[in-house]
Amino acid sequence: MKSATLLTALIALFILACNTSEPLGVAPSNDYLQTPEPGKLQTGGVRMIDIQTPSGTFKVWTKRVGNNPTKKLLLLHGGPGGTHELFECFDSFLPQEGIEYYYYDQLGSYYSDQPQDSSLWQTERFVEEVEQVRQALGLNKDNFYLLGHSWGGILALEYALKYQQHLKGMIISNMMASVPAYNEYAAEVLAPQMDPQVLAELKEMEARQDFDNPRYMELLMPHFYTKHVLRMPVEEWPEPANRMFKHLNPTIYVLMQGYSEFGITGDARLKEWDRTADLPSIQVPTLTIGGAHDTMDPKHMEWMATQVQQGRYLHCPEGSHCAMYDDQQTYFAGLIRFIHEVDRGNFKQ
Repeated sequence: MKSATLLTALIALFILACNTSEPLGVAPSNDYLQTPEPGKLQTGGVRMIDIQTPSGTFKVWTKRVGNNPTKKLLLLHGGPGGTHELFECFDSFLPQEGIEYYYYDQLGSYYSDQPQDSSLWQTERFVEEVEQVRQALGLNKDNFYLLGHSWGGILALEYALKYQQHLKGMIISNMMASVPAYNEYAAEVLAPQMDPQVLAELKEMEARQDFDNPRYMELLMPHFYTKHVLRMPVEEWPEPANRMFKHLNPTIYVLMQGYSEFGITGDARLKEWDRTADLPSIQVPTLTIGGAHDTMDPKHMEWMATQVQQGRYLHCPEGSHCAMYDDQQTYFAGLIRFIHEVDRGNFKQ
């Protein structure tokens, strides 16, 4: 009788083991919540970092959450000229997975210094800024994950092309490897989905370069932004996203991106950016993330994952450009799994 009971218990445990999916990660230890710098003035993880530039020394804002010696994620926000605030939803997903992460406002953004020097707003200088931030935070190839969203994806890719020896893994979130291809997708795929009268009025204003006309954003917000940037009615947009748009630095944004997310317009500095031919030189494990309703072509972002040496694509079927909000479960499950697998050394494409 006892043998039969024991056998039944063993069979039950075997079935349970076979039907239990692999956990995303291990629950964080008490060390995750401990300050890494005991005895110093506590600032809630906030640290201003000195950045050397051709125009002098400035400070950028960073904030550390958590403590993990092998999983440290630096977040590069979009824009250019946006802020870390769009990433605040990460607080609801990463701490319980024991992932240490850093909010960071790039130079010129709301919480950092904002010098009035247009020569600073160059992709190459931003790359050197990220490298200085990395050094100051003590990130290295044994722990350093870099996530770039939108413009931050351009910056992450450029950083990897110069400094990938310092990276453990990279995530390109909702960004294509070519601005001309992005503009083509906006013009040939997304624009025809608009009401023809709305599109005609937008094109007329763009032809006149009448971007300061309030009517321009009045049309784009319901007909483009709520369909492809953040797929919710405007009145339901999350507060961190609204705060980020409120704090956006328009000078940097217009100079580098143009006047809206509806493609890169005018003489914006990023208009000709294209790194498609350089993707095969990326050796570090790389996750690309795209949304079915994105401003970016999801097929292109899937293709990017096949061009790097160790790539994987994460598709968010309900997601738009801000898939971390409108397809949260898919976005964070895929992101967390990628970080844990790279950390364990069992990442597969």
